Amino acid sequence: MKVTVCIGSSCHIKGSRQVVEGLQYLISKEGLGDKVELGGTFCMGKCQQGVCVTVDDNFFSVTPDTVKEFFDKEIKAKV
Repeated sequence: MKVTVCIGSSCHIKGSRQVVEGLQYLISKEGLGDKVELGGTFCMGKCQQGVCVTVDDNFFSVTPDTVKEFFDKEIKAKV
């Protein structure tokens, strides 16, 4: 599974660093490092929607406050 987080300026201001750190922690905690590839990219063109994240090309808007819920529903439940 490939998870990509936007680290462009708009998403950075909205908390992309905290989203990345949260996902890194949860992936490690659940022992999914061999099943989940976490990467970063610059602008995905949906800046108004919050921190942009794709999971295998499916788009999501995530905030630092919703990382755990997003991880449980869209990553952990599907690997």
